[in-house]
Amino acid sequence: MESNSQTRSFGNAGLITAALALAASIVIASIVLGDALGQFKSYDRYVSVKGLAEREFPADSVIWPISFTVTGNELPALQKKIEESEQAVRAFLAANNLGDAQATRSTPRITDHYAYGGSPEQRPPHRYSAEAVLTVRSNKIQMVKEAMTATGALLEKGVMLVYSYDYQPKFDFTRLNDVKPEMIAAATKNAREAATKFAADSGSKVGSIRQARQGVFSIEQRDPYSPEIKVLRVVTSVDFFLEQ
Repeated sequence: MESNSQTRSFGNAGLITAALALAASIVIASIVLGDALGQFKSYDRYVSVKGLAEREFPADSVIWPISFTVTGNELPALQKKIEESEQAVRAFLAANNLGDAQATRSTPRITDHYAYGGSPEQRPPHRYSAEAVLTVRSNKIQMVKEAMTATGALLEKGVMLVYSYDYQPKFDFTRLNDVKPEMIAAATKNAREAATKFAADSGSKVGSIRQARQGVFSIEQRDPYSPEIKVLRVVTSVDFFLEQ
């Protein structure tokens, strides 16, 4: 009997120990799970904002089309006038420190004014007219601008220039890849400032970046009168974690 009693005592003690261990495990698990849920909830709180960066840069490349026209009654003579006008334009470029610029002449566009018929009295004095374009490419922005204001010298040489919207100079900014990191950093900083203001209103603090999406870079001229000044703009979308 005594042996059976001792056996039951040991059995009860084992059950109690196991129960206590189970209870302790449940408590510990609850604490760990609660802490994990708290962290999960904390990481689930974030704010989405947009950041803007805008900078002005001078153009570093220009394409300048110089269009001129000649007239004549014979095609060989017309071709000679085209070559003479081209030589005059190239000499003008050299005189304005642009002799090393890349300059390519287009194929002349020839018009036969007599091909449209009409009476001799209505015909223009010259049967043919030809228009050609000498396209100048350079990175000497200031020198090109100065030469553009001095084209009256070509008129004095007998070169008939064609002024048209189709032949406007085009200024470009080609160093976008060089300034991208700076622009993205500035846009991200601007986004964090916006997130900080939002977080302050909600009694939170801005944490690390949850996700960032870079926008498209745009390059535009500052205004119609300053085509050589470019405005670069980028907008980024950033998600920041919020901390208590």
